[in-house]
Amino acid sequence: ALEKFITLAVIDDAWKEHLREMDDLKTSVQNATYEQKDPLLIYKFESFELFKTMIDKVNKEVTSVLLKAFIPLKEDEEVKRGERQRTDYSKYETSRRNDLVANTKEKQKPQPVKVEKKVGRNEPCPCGSGKKYKHCHGKAE
Repeated sequence: ALEKFITLAVIDDAWKEHLREMDDLKTSVQNATYEQKDPLLIYKFESFELFKTMIDKVNKEVTSVLLKAFIPLKEDEEVKRGERQRTDYSKYETSRRNDLVANTKEKQKPQPVKVEKKVGRNEPCPCGSGKKYKHCHGKAE
């Protein structure tokens, strides 16, 4: 969660700065028409260079902030909680074993799967309406 928050904040700031630089680029490219150069090519090339530098800047800033950030460790509390849970589970394990032993004695026979005959499209509907299946309940299928 911290990494996500930092990344979004850095990207937000970098993007705002990038948009300001793009506005400056636009005005400088308009001046390039006086120099007999194609302003569209200059704008494409320079804007791509600005974008690449923005991406590099974001990557460097995110890694530096994450490396400098202090993340408090909660290992002691988690270890204590884990030990408590282990002791609680040991109580339930013995009762579960007793249940398993009781269940093995009372095994039931597996029940066979009932196979029902599939109703044909032109046969009478099993609901008793007197209509053909395709005109009654077979319409939905």
